[in-house]
Amino acid sequence: MNNFSDELNRRTFLGQSGLNLGAIALGGLLNDTNAVSRIAPKAKRVIFLTQSGGPSQLELFDYKPGLRKMAGTELPESIRQGQRLTTMTSGQKQLILPGITEFSRHGQSGATVSEWLPHTASIADELCFVKSMVTDQINHAPAMTKFLTGNQIPGRPSFGAWTSYGLGSVNKNLPDYLVLISRMKRPSDQPLYDHYWGSGFLPSKYQGVKLRNAKDSVLYLRDPDGLPREVRRGMLDGIGELNQKRFEQTGDPEIATRIQQYEMAYRMQTSIPELNDLSDEPESVFELYGPDSRRPGSYAANCIMARRLAERGVRFTQLFHPDWDHHSRLPSWCTARCRDTDQPSAALIKDLKMRGLLDDTLVIWGGEFGRGVAGQGKWDSPEAGRDHHPRCFTIWMAGGGVKPGTTYGATDNFSYNVAENPVHVRDLHATALNLLGIDHESFSYRFQGLDFKLTGVESARVVRDILV
Repeated sequence: MNNFSDELNRRTFLGQSGLNLGAIALGGLLNDTNAVSRIAPKAKRVIFLTQSGGPSQLELFDYKPGLRKMAGTELPESIRQGQRLTTMTSGQKQLILPGITEFSRHGQSGATVSEWLPHTASIADELCFVKSMVTDQINHAPAMTKFLTGNQIPGRPSFGAWTSYGLGSVNKNLPDYLVLISRMKRPSDQPLYDHYWGSGFLPSKYQGVKLRNAKDSVLYLRDPDGLPREVRRGMLDGIGELNQKRFEQTGDPEIATRIQQYEMAYRMQTSIPELNDLSDEPESVFELYGPDSRRPGSYAANCIMARRLAERGVRFTQLFHPDWDHHSRLPSWCTARCRDTDQPSAALIKDLKMRGLLDDTLVIWGGEFGRGVAGQGKWDSPEAGRDHHPRCFTIWMAGGGVKPGTTYGATDNFSYNVAENPVHVRDLHATALNLLGIDHESFSYRFQGLDFKLTGVESARVVRDILV
């Protein structure tokens, strides 16, 4: 077991060297791990735009015009194949509700994008749409847990925590992994659990640090009146020496975390106010990100923060935007979430590209599953919605070594089953790790006698057809 100073030196080298994790064997961390094969990284950082609740692929990306002539008819059993339904719709007939939006093709790639996402449509040639995503879970909490940790049961490290563990951050004045949650204009009924960005069985220093969705993203940064900065520094040094002695006696990684977090908190007293101060952003930036971009904690403001964090070398930034759960009032509920996120998401891609950051920043947009083709409630009513659907959904990716202007995979004529090139959540994780320079098959952490991986023990593949 290495001492804490050795661990810091290792993390500094991995985070700053051009080889990154893919060129180094990871033996001798705080716990035993397997060696990681050499892979040249294409992405230095990740921005994960997490849309919580399950955006409807039928209304946004997966155009199925043939369903209109089948409106109100029952979904054929040959398509449903006895697949699981939630208790919210298992007692009603599965009557087809066609997509209620108009679609058109955009860019040289000809990608089909809904009228509800005009700004996303404008960057179609920068995006890779994956229309054949598959997951195993049909309810929100286990599906989101699977989407973000690789397992439906809480307790595993999140994707961001794995990235922090392996690569660290170039900027030692900010955490490796930061989380921003949208401040909604109305109360949200979509719960977001801490384990979505947790470290699981990894040392807790790798968990995501959640910033407040308010003007002051971190409380109590300012030293109390009458406490000079040099006195604060001396206090931390004294506490650090005591903790270091205890760490040398016990080897407890949580003591190492405590030392590091005290130091990080001290540095954040300077770095966070500078990060939050948007006075250096020109008016053109706020115009680019849209009318909500000046409201602290909004999705638009968080997208600006994500770009600022990318500029500062933060390895993994995750935004959460809730309330994509369209069980009713589909025309109003889904359009509201599109208004929240469409322009800021597109602006982030444009902004990163203008600043030369898109090539080495992997951006992922998506939720934990999709929506079913059957209407929930009375299918032809404005009050109708859609239930959860894990068998196929759409995400998009951009930058960081992903092939732009690409549509990968396809669903059947009902957007109910994957018809071509299925991409399981495990495959998404394997692909993202590969872009970061990590071989998912050998990147593991020893816990309770087992070598755990983000991609688990089932088969997972890198989707090489979507890579540059």
